[in-house]
Amino acid sequence: MSSGYSSLEEDAEDFFFTARTSFFRRAPQGKPRTGQQDVEKEKETHNYLSKEEIKEKVHKYNLAVTDKLKMTLNSNGIYTGFIKVQMELCKPSQTCPNPGKFAPTSNGCMNTLHISSTNTVGEVIEALLKKFLVTESPSKFALYKRCHREDQVYACKLSDREHPLYLRLVAGPRTDTLSFVLREHEIGEWEAFSLPELQNFLRILDKEEEEQLQTLKERYAVYRHKLEGALSQLWKPG
Repeated sequence: MSSGYSSLEEDAEDFFFTARTSFFRRAPQGKPRTGQQDVEKEKETHNYLSKEEIKEKVHKYNLAVTDKLKMTLNSNGIYTGFIKVQMELCKPSQTCPNPGKFAPTSNGCMNTLHISSTNTVGEVIEALLKKFLVTESPSKFALYKRCHREDQVYACKLSDREHPLYLRLVAGPRTDTLSFVLREHEIGEWEAFSLPELQNFLRILDKEEEEQLQTLKERYAVYRHKLEGALSQLWKPG
């Protein structure tokens, strides 16, 4: 099992991800980045706790930290910190064939991510797949929280809009109380595709069906013509 630390701004070519912003495309060089939506997002605060409650919890969290991975509370109420995600993949994932890069073995490793309280589960999943050069759709993966209670272990799938760092703050720094796991979840053959992709498949099927019907009509038209020709020869007076 390997372990490592990364900020979600690392190892990204088309995207970058920091503790102060959300996951968004890097602007082309020479052009100003249009990040107004991300600025607005950074101004948001969680509705779960008041600023005073967040301040108190961050203080208590940092007192309990034993691995120096503390949280930082900003003046706008946004806080940053670390989460550890266990990679539990059932099968080898498709990775980008890039001879200039080495795709680390993701299965079984623990990845430490530096994120913001505004970052969502969906963004964390995308960042992990990007880091490990996984080309499969993010919809094939899910982030789970694993809780330990009275010698029992419970795993619960998180929705894409939940905020992992908030869950970490509320639970405290102990990973034996709460931990995060990235898994492939079982989905149907077509559930991994978006609605526009499915609609495009239907259009392709309709086109292929029409082409096949036209081919059959032409084939039977030829048969009919030959049969009618043969019948006309039989009915000619001898």
